Amino acid sequence: MSKPLLYGLSAYFLTNAALMWAAPQFWYDTVPGVMQTGGYNSHFIRDVALAFIVSAAALACGARLRDSRLALFGAAWPGLHATFHIWIWIVHRDTAFDLIALTNFLGIQLPAWAALTAATHLKTVEVSA
Repeated sequence: MSKPLLYGLSAYFLTNAALMWAAPQFWYDTVPGVMQTGGYNSHFIRDVALAFIVSAAALACGARLRDSRLALFGAAWPGLHATFHIWIWIVHRDTAFDLIALTNFLGIQLPAWAALTAATHLKTVEVSA
């Protein structure tokens, strides 16, 4: 079950990264809550896209090679990103339950924790030399 989930999450992170890279203004304008985090900055959005590309590649390679360490590396950025968003939600949003919180939950929290869980449960295949 871990491999298909890691492949799916890899595709999700890669799709998000592609949109952030190719259409940063569209991404900024349409994702609920993004505008509330500060002014538009295409350089920053594309920097974050690169982090998602690395995560997507590591998740997919980890699944393909059945290497839980590589998959955990790929899940690290989404997990840290999700943790930061929990802090934002508690400290700066006063735990508001609205469209921004729903988008955060569905688009950031669920994928991040699913990636960490799947990577943790991936059965690493030992390769002998």
